Amino acid sequence: MIYMDAASTAPPRQEVLDLVTPLLTSNFGNPASLHELGQQAKRANDWARTQVADSLGVQPSEIYFTSGGTEADNTAIIGAALARPRGKVVVTSSIEHPAVLEACAYLVQFHGFEHRVIPVDRTGLVDLNQAAQLIDEQVSVVSVMAVNNEVGTIQPIAQVSELARVVGAVMHSDAVQAAGWLDLAKIASHVDAMSLSGHKIGALKGSGVLYFSNQYRMVPLLQGGGQQSGMRSGTENPAAAVGIARALQVCAEQRASGVGDGYGKYLIERITKALDAKGAGLVQLTGHDQQRVGGIVSFVFPRTAGETVLIELERRGVLCSSGSACSAGNTDPSAVLTAMGCEAELAHTAVRLSFTRGIKENELSQVASAVVATVSALVS
Repeated sequence: MIYMDAASTAPPRQEVLDLVTPLLTSNFGNPASLHELGQQAKRANDWARTQVADSLGVQPSEIYFTSGGTEADNTAIIGAALARPRGKVVVTSSIEHPAVLEACAYLVQFHGFEHRVIPVDRTGLVDLNQAAQLIDEQVSVVSVMAVNNEVGTIQPIAQVSELARVVGAVMHSDAVQAAGWLDLAKIASHVDAMSLSGHKIGALKGSGVLYFSNQYRMVPLLQGGGQQSGMRSGTENPAAAVGIARALQVCAEQRASGVGDGYGKYLIERITKALDAKGAGLVQLTGHDQQRVGGIVSFVFPRTAGETVLIELERRGVLCSSGSACSAGNTDPSAVLTAMGCEAELAHTAVRLSFTRGIKENELSQVASAVVATVSALVS
């Protein structure tokens, strides 16, 4: 089987497993304990915080370890909005992850906030003119994801951030899908808060990071023993922290070497060229054709049913998905694709192929062949 669902969860990296195994077995102490076993765990945790801060180009005191991207998103948006409500308005794009949209819905329902939504075009890019109209002095928090999790479009974070900073709003970005492909330090330089998830980059499930600038206050969502400067109470998890720190290091090393840079383009060209040769209208790429990360390739196949394509691809040895794993069990068409102007019937045919930089070139070739053969068989 060839695994093509890394945007849902990436395979754990061996470099991560080698480093965290002792923290799960022999060095299992509580970082808050004063005995040597606890202090070993604390040193591991402190190392992880420093390394993550270095990866993002921020201060260690601005790094908080969480249970994942969802908690990081919720903490950034709800915590910042409640600490600095201003006009009680939050602004997001229309294609944010549910962790962002539902955090905003919570603020609306329980705290009387207004949620303004920036529309996107057919490629998934936010409308900057509309953003400028929506982001004013009433806004508490602006949240726009760095990379869309379904179609891979890279958002103009620097421009959106400038709009937020002009009016004094806190700028947050969900960078979960950016971590394996983009320079996180560059993104962090434009925002006040950023969320990451460990299991998307080969670290452990249940691990995440929130960068939150010391320039702003944040209301903690969890109350308890006062760990992490009182901003995220609960016994700290050194294995999870070390794992995500090491995964970020490996991501940066791979990005610097350029491995995988052309993989997405190769896959797009192979599939579209072969299917276009068999007939017009068999395949459409979703997302921006240029401004996209290399590890997420999404298509709609107008003359097929997406679920059938997924089943046939698995039969041919390719594991992939129709979109966000957070919408599993939901029979509605992709909210991302419909927000991009895709008709519901067509959105139901979506197939997302997502992978890490570590995938082998011959595997990509096999995947391309399997997609072409599957779609060709279904429409013949």
